[in-house]
Amino acid sequence: MILGVHGRWLHPPANAIIGRVTLTGTSEADRGDHILICDTEGACSACGYAAVLCKGDAPQSAQVPLIHSVRVDHLSADDVVSIDPRGYLRTLYRRTSPHNWIFATDRCNSLCLMCSQPPKDVDEAGIVDRHLRLVDLMHPDTKDLGISGGEPSLLGDGLVRIIKACRDRLPRTSVHILSNGRLFRDRSFAAAIASVAHPDLMIGVPLYADNDRDHDYVVQSRGAFAETLEGLHNLAAYEVPVEIRVVIHRATYERLPQLAEFLYRNVTFASQVALMGLEITGYTVPNLSELWIDPSDYTDQLRDSTLFLSARGMSVWIYNHQLCALPRELWPFARKTISDWKNEYMPICDGCSVRDECGGFFASAVVRRCVSRCIAPITRAGATAGSLQTATQGT
Repeated sequence: MILGVHGRWLHPPANAIIGRVTLTGTSEADRGDHILICDTEGACSACGYAAVLCKGDAPQSAQVPLIHSVRVDHLSADDVVSIDPRGYLRTLYRRTSPHNWIFATDRCNSLCLMCSQPPKDVDEAGIVDRHLRLVDLMHPDTKDLGISGGEPSLLGDGLVRIIKACRDRLPRTSVHILSNGRLFRDRSFAAAIASVAHPDLMIGVPLYADNDRDHDYVVQSRGAFAETLEGLHNLAAYEVPVEIRVVIHRATYERLPQLAEFLYRNVTFASQVALMGLEITGYTVPNLSELWIDPSDYTDQLRDSTLFLSARGMSVWIYNHQLCALPRELWPFARKTISDWKNEYMPICDGCSVRDECGGFFASAVVRRCVSRCIAPITRAGATAGSLQTATQGT
């Protein structure tokens, strides 16, 4: 999910291996869950491990599945990785990162214009069991975990099983599921999610307009608006916390104030509303001329919507925006949300006094130069960085 590198197998396995990284070794009883990273000499005494990642050349005497000549400097103890029979090493979980996600599925029942992870119709046999294995290997002190896709609800009962595993294996972990909400129109499915009684679960559901025409156009699926609203109300009926996520772009910004009023009148049960900047990847790229707009060009709509919802007691946040591109009155609503593996700052940010509080940029936006013309360093004089409320929920 995060980093991928290739190595060369000695004794390749028939199927992919998932294991927890150890740098110093572990007891024989626990070795089956671990993947050992070592130099050439250490690999010779690595019996019992699920696999070995060898920094140097392969020792011919090794008796376990072993990847050699592989880059491992990005890995730390208690990370979780998978290695497929081709020698492709993927990082599934990073112990030191606040931004860990389970990529639930490649499939989706929408085709959003700005989808950052375009869906694929692929064979996903066994995928739920792999996710359960990943949850079992995560450190129990993990603070936050996201579940995304694709559309996670397409896993059906498999998603319920994953939530149960998170409840039991990661009892102190906040779980945030990104879903289009459409399949929760089935009340029994919403009830099944609620019945898990996860102590800290939220489902983030996008709503892009206050009307079916505009919302259905953005998600490229007729009837999606009605299905999403029915799903949201079913989740609310079973007291499953929901977040409304609004990606702002050229096709949505003009009616943002009307959407804010719609949410206040129809979705007041939402735990929070997130007004989000556009990520320049996936389907956004071929649709860039239709979607990209400088955030400074929708300042009025963003200000009016944010202050409208806040004044009426709804929790509202601004994701994926830079502080210098926001009016100061909106700074308290801005949160740091871009996942660390795709977040960066521009050279002009080096001298900014509020850089540590600022959300930064999607790397994809910097590459394609889709950044606001208002980007400029902020001096400490006049800045109120100490009053900013920040968080680290990845997007």
